[in-house]
Amino acid sequence: MRQPATRTIRNPVLPGSHPDPSVLRVGDDFYLATSTFEWHPGVRLHHSRDLVNWRPLGGALDTPRLLDLTGCPDSGGVWAPNLTYADGLFHLVYSNVSTYAGGFTDSPNFVTTAPRIDGPWSDPVPLHARGFDASLFHDGPDSLLLNLVHDWRPGHGGSAGLEATRYDRSARRPVGDPVRIVLPPQAGWIEGPNLLRHAGRYYLLTADGGTGYEHQVTVARSRTLTGPFERDPHGPLLTARHHPDLALQKAGHGSLVETGEGQWYLAYLVARPEGRRGPCVLGRETALAPVTWTDDGWPRVPTGLPALEVPAPRPAVGDAAAGKEAMRTGTDGTGEADGFDRPVLGPEWSTLRRPATPDWISLTARPSHLRLHGGRSPQSLTGPSLVGRRVTSPEGAFEATMEYEPRSFQHLAGITAYYNTRNWYFLHVTADDEGRAVLRVAGCDRGVLSVDEAGGTPLDGTRRLRLGLDLRGPVLRFRHATDDVWRPIGPPLDATVLSDEHAEEFENGQIRSLGFTGAFVGLWSWDLTGGGLPADFDEATWHAHR
Repeated sequence: MRQPATRTIRNPVLPGSHPDPSVLRVGDDFYLATSTFEWHPGVRLHHSRDLVNWRPLGGALDTPRLLDLTGCPDSGGVWAPNLTYADGLFHLVYSNVSTYAGGFTDSPNFVTTAPRIDGPWSDPVPLHARGFDASLFHDGPDSLLLNLVHDWRPGHGGSAGLEATRYDRSARRPVGDPVRIVLPPQAGWIEGPNLLRHAGRYYLLTADGGTGYEHQVTVARSRTLTGPFERDPHGPLLTARHHPDLALQKAGHGSLVETGEGQWYLAYLVARPEGRRGPCVLGRETALAPVTWTDDGWPRVPTGLPALEVPAPRPAVGDAAAGKEAMRTGTDGTGEADGFDRPVLGPEWSTLRRPATPDWISLTARPSHLRLHGGRSPQSLTGPSLVGRRVTSPEGAFEATMEYEPRSFQHLAGITAYYNTRNWYFLHVTADDEGRAVLRVAGCDRGVLSVDEAGGTPLDGTRRLRLGLDLRGPVLRFRHATDDVWRPIGPPLDATVLSDEHAEEFENGQIRSLGFTGAFVGLWSWDLTGGGLPADFDEATWHAHR
């Protein structure tokens, strides 16, 4: 009898900025929840039936009732969400980090529940703000809330270890005082705790070594919930820290899931640097690895290294139709076009620091167009008008058609390659001092602004034009077309300005700005008069070159 071909998982399964994955299986369905930071909607969700093909579901926290990002700092907001299932409900734990600079971290944590993955999600319940990376563990009728305890005191390393608090699912609140988890000796800074029970023991997965090139997934186990825990003597479950030439780096922050056929997989984050341990423009992405259990009860990833391709799980009996459906609806981020024919934004889009509400964005005011009313300046932490999508490949192209009639130099609209308020590029239409429309390139590198006024292109009455950008590894170029011919504009630009590494800034040894988000491309409109002058966009396309 002919054996079926072995299926393959190709990593990263969620390309572009999808860090801190929390993986969950409910019946035959797998779900992944990832961090979204200052971008709305919060907590990006994906669905799969086979772990190979993943369908974006958009964000869970899609209203101010669920998430208010007003004033959120760069790389603040939603850190490390945790998705679990109990009592017929999805439980989503998340933070909304409002401060992390100067040694402090204000990290209020919340929980919301829903009967279905697409909601409706309940009003968030505040848990505590003692630390970040909170997660829930359900053990029959009991639940525990785990988190890192942040220590603001100079000289204390920022972490006071991990703690656990009993969580009452029926009352939806923590009960009693937290208990410190007894960790292995010399555990150091560990974060991202995920607890599971297997074969009579409790296993604690943690993220060690920070979020950079020393990152790793470690495992410890105990006979009791809060320890003492012993660390796996074999070493990390997964890391790339000693292998700088691997294509996938920064491997860490993992969670485990068991398939319906009894196979185990680890979801974890990775990054694809430009050059040997170079800057990571795409940010941190989600990958999967198969896991087996040793005879003495430890989980193992083959080789312990991140891999571009790994074996997929065996399909469940009678699941062929589900697999085909997953392939039909799945997306790998290689090419997507949006003519803005839907009444709401598609799941590939995110908005900066505020939800897509009718006071500044509309998909119905002009059929088959996205109308974007001009927002505040790039430095503002409130009221920007930016609709973006993740960069999913080191090489790719983004294009959009725009109609816009600026009246002054305080009106600007166009396309952007964006990292945060201090690092971005902007190909835009504005008006010169005589009120004539002109196409220009502006940029910001660690807060230093530049505008290529001399290299601008007069539009001579043209209202509708096509704007484009090309990403080729470390180089970014803009182009435009008023007819069928693309023309370059501006010089080649340094794309690594849009990387996690470049965004990180320190002052007197203290964090000033973190770099967690990866790069976005998108549509941006400024009105620095406060009048909300609109720009209309059509046919926005991202095509990744793999």
